[in-house]
Amino acid sequence: MAEPPVIQVENLRKYYGSVRAVDGISFDIARGTTCALLGGNGAGKTTTIAMLLGLLLPSSGRIHILGEEVPRHHHRVLPRMNFSSPYVDLPQRLTVAENLTVYARLYGVPRVRERLAALGRDLDIYAFFQRPYGSLSAGQKTRVALAKALLNEPEILLLDEPTASLDPDTADRMRGILTDYQRRGGATLLLASHNMSEVERLCDQVIMLRTGCIVASGAPRELIRRYGRKDMEEVFLDIARGIQSGEVIE
Repeated sequence: MAEPPVIQVENLRKYYGSVRAVDGISFDIARGTTCALLGGNGAGKTTTIAMLLGLLLPSSGRIHILGEEVPRHHHRVLPRMNFSSPYVDLPQRLTVAENLTVYARLYGVPRVRERLAALGRDLDIYAFFQRPYGSLSAGQKTRVALAKALLNEPEILLLDEPTASLDPDTADRMRGILTDYQRRGGATLLLASHNMSEVERLCDQVIMLRTGCIVASGAPRELIRRYGRKDMEEVFLDIARGIQSGEVIE
């Protein structure tokens, strides 16, 4: 018998008055896979992730995560999930170590010092553990955000632009860390990214959103073939511009 998806979304909608931020989307994500949620600004990515986290109430539709209905039972699954975004700041005056310690306590992480030491080494952030978070560069904040997301060794990891503001070498190392983490524990990753080469490298599945609707989905290679393009960046541009698969633009 096939294992049920760890994330199940059915006919999900979120309206703000007459604005349809998310308009009837449905998708499944299997355990141990990496899925990209893609789209231009205003496509509905952030709203969808917020509903998966239980931060926004859907207007209608159903969400099941790890077999639990969200947001009704989100308290049962939140300890098994985490979220990373370079656009969500931590308390500015606390040091990196203080911030991570606070979140580790909130997540109930055992042996906090050992966990922070391991993350500091793996993510190369130990050198600025004692610096105030507000004094860090954008790239350093991105790495700290990823460390926070890995504190509780989550089964599901939601990532918003996980390598934003990182130089190519550091970004490549961060992708390697995520891949190794997933391989060791069978975690499921859902990421929003504008880095299409990153999507091609990491993702088993891609869901393309436009004006709140799913307009394409499939494996990266399948989408490249379907649209007759050479890479995911060209596919992304086609979909953002409303070009149908197989359509030729002179």
